Amino acid sequence: MSALAAGELRDQPGAGGVVAIGEAARLQGFALAGVAVRVAEDDGAANDELDRVERHVGLLILTPRAGHALRERLVEREDLVWVTLPS
Repeated sequence: MSALAAGELRDQPGAGGVVAIGEAARLQGFALAGVAVRVAEDDGAANDELDRVERHVGLLILTPRAGHALRERLVEREDLVWVTLPS
């Protein structure tokens, strides 16, 4: 099996990827580690961003506010592992 370049890995079904949703001030450092940061400063924006999370994403990082807003919807996404950052 040959190694895949980072861009190719993103395109593989089930290969995983990391997305963070929440307030910009809490997530800005994650972008330095290659996490796709999706800024959501309120509950409505957090819901919109969850709708945009692609099926190849395997890990979702949430700020406490986003985690609270999305708590009931996350059970619908059995394809995701998610974590809420501590307060």
